[in-house]
Order: sequence, then C-alpha cells, then structure tokens
Amino acid sequence: MVAEAMAAGALGFSTSRTPIHKTKAGDVIPGTHAEQNELFGIAQGLAKTGGIFQFAPEHKILPVDEWPWMRELAGSFPNVTVSVNLNQDDAAPDVWKTVLTQLDTAQQDGLNIVAQVAGRSIGVLMCLEGSFHPLAFHPAWQDIAHLPHDQKVKALKDATLRNKFVNEVPRDNGFFEHIVLSRLWKMFPVTDANINYEPNPKTDSIDALAAKQRIVPMDMVYDQLLANNGTGMIYMPFFNYSYGDLSMTHELLQHPHTRNGLSDAGAHCGAICDGGMPTFLLTHWVRDRARGPRLQLEHMVHRQTHQTATMYGLTDRGLIAPGLRADMNLIDYESLNFDMPSMAYDFPANGRRLVQHAKGYEATFVNGTQIVSRDEFTGELPGKLLRGRR
Repeated sequence: MVAEAMAAGALGFSTSRTPIHKTKAGDVIPGTHAEQNELFGIAQGLAKTGGIFQFAPEHKILPVDEWPWMRELAGSFPNVTVSVNLNQDDAAPDVWKTVLTQLDTAQQDGLNIVAQVAGRSIGVLMCLEGSFHPLAFHPAWQDIAHLPHDQKVKALKDATLRNKFVNEVPRDNGFFEHIVLSRLWKMFPVTDANINYEPNPKTDSIDALAAKQRIVPMDMVYDQLLANNGTGMIYMPFFNYSYGDLSMTHELLQHPHTRNGLSDAGAHCGAICDGGMPTFLLTHWVRDRARGPRLQLEHMVHRQTHQTATMYGLTDRGLIAPGLRADMNLIDYESLNFDMPSMAYDFPANGRRLVQHAKGYEATFVNGTQIVSRDEFTGELPGKLLRGRR
C-alpha cells in the first residue's frame, strides 16, 4: 500500500508513537507500539522512490528507545529521510540537547536523519467557544455546557455561579487543582492581536498578574474569558516552554539538521491557531523578539522555502530561478502583522475552527498567478494536486 501511494505521488509516510495521541475511546492509536519489523516493512515501500518516514515520538524515551531503530532504518534505506518530531517536554526538559548531538553523529555517519521542529512553543488558545478552557474542568461547568455561547456568557455573569468557579474548591479528588490551578503560572491573557508567544511567567502569567493586583487568580481567568462579550482568550504553552522563554527554539531553528514544521495549522482547530506560523517566523524571530537574540531574514526565508522543498523532493520550487515555479510573496515587511484570532463556523455541520488573518502581504503569486492582493484573495485558484517524486 505504501509503495502504491508513493508511486501515485505521495511525499512519504507519517505515524505516531506517542501515547498523547488517542482515539475518541481513549485508546492509543495502532502505530504507537508497532514492532520494528512493521516499521521496516513500511520503509521498504518508500525505498524505490525515496520519501519521508516521519513520526511523533514519546520525547522522554526518544534518545534511548527509538534512536537505535531509527539509525538502523536510515542505514538500511539510504533513499529514505527519517524525520522525527523534536519538542521539549516539561518532564524531561533537556532531552532535546541529547537528540541534537545524536543528529550530528548520525549525519557524520552518513545517515539521513533530521528533526522536525516548531517555530514557537506548542500551545493552545483557550476561549469559551473553543475545545477547552479552564472553566470546562470545573464541575459547575456541566450545568451550562449545553447552552449556546450567548447564553453561556449570560449565565457566567451571575454572581452565584461566578463564586462557584472562583472561590469554591470542587470535590473532584484534586482534578481541578491538578489541571488548572497548578498551571496558572503557564497561562497568559491574550490582550491584542499580536499575541506575545514569548511571555515571562514571572511577570506576565495569570499567577503573577493576579498577585500584583492582589486578587484571586481564578478571578482573572474568569474576567479574561468573559472579555469582549465572551470571546477573550488565554494562551497556554504545552511544549517548548520549560525554560519560560524560547531559547530552546532559537537553538533548534539554527541547527543544520532540523527542519521547520509542527504548526498544527489543520489539527486541534478548536484550540490551536497555528496557520500564522510562517508569518510569525518572520515577525518574531527576525524583527520583534525582545527576550533574546534574533535570526537573519534570509535564514528564516530559506528554512521555509528551499530547505523544505528539498526535503520533500519538490525540486520545481523553493528558489526564484529560471525554469522554476513563480511562487512568491511580496511583503510590506514593516506592516507585517496579524488580526485578532477568532472562531469561525465554516466547517461541515457548522464545525468550528480558530482563524487568524495576517496583514502585510501586498501580493502572493502561485506559479505566476496572483491569488492575494493587499491581504485579500483575488478569487484565482491555480493550485493543483501536489505530487512528489515518482
């Protein structure tokens, strides 16, 4: 099946080996505990055309349990690029350093292994319309969970209900304490469209701000979620923020054996809004970063264009050169920014997704056809099914 897919133009094969990924029933997905012979059988299907063997690991065990078979697979199938997600887990915040060393050694040994890395912490935007938020973990939420959004907002303005959320300790065997109260130091109010994705937990978190104002932290959570007619948001990073800044990400984005990815632009769309990641890589890392060194514009453009295209075998793009596709963005760099994220209900069955529009794109061309003019779509749709090497 893999060989047939590659012959039809697939770019590679992706699987998951982390227990974080589960079915709706709570079971780990089938690939989580796949044996080595199955993994190598899949790689055999990639071998003829070449392609990507990509997977999401359990980060704590990556350097020990996963690395040996990764090296063996890369050595057995030199036409296959082994790509592994690399994130920082709070439970093992320095494992990434070991993995970078292993990447260097693998490349020195002629093994084609790279790490796919995110451009910022992997986190969620929590809001009352979203997939989850702090109040949803409180037993009192069940009394209003079924209501339409506007009625939820109205109910939450009731003083009695507010007191339950803010001041009463739920009898839930410490669940709310563990999930919400113990993590207030990693929750940050979203105050404007240019979300601060590198906030300081000591000064910018709900914990710190509430202490400064001498109020109960849950009071601030409550007010933030109710802001702007119940559309207020709270940002909470899960991965890549163990140090309280993006110093780890800064190092990953400079490493020669890492590749950009992990934006989750299409997944978890009721809580994650990462479609703006390519723009963020240009604004934060090149122009706006205040809590550490920045990166060069040409470096960040290269990582998102030629380097990515080369990795996936898309040799007709990634550079501005004669004979290649005329895929280009014309950017007003000083104006490059974002609108406030918002919830759209444009999926089938009125499904929701967080969206955030970028500003500063004077024009976007796809193979020479202009599809964006001054941040607005022109209506032209020149895109075609993208096929890899065959």
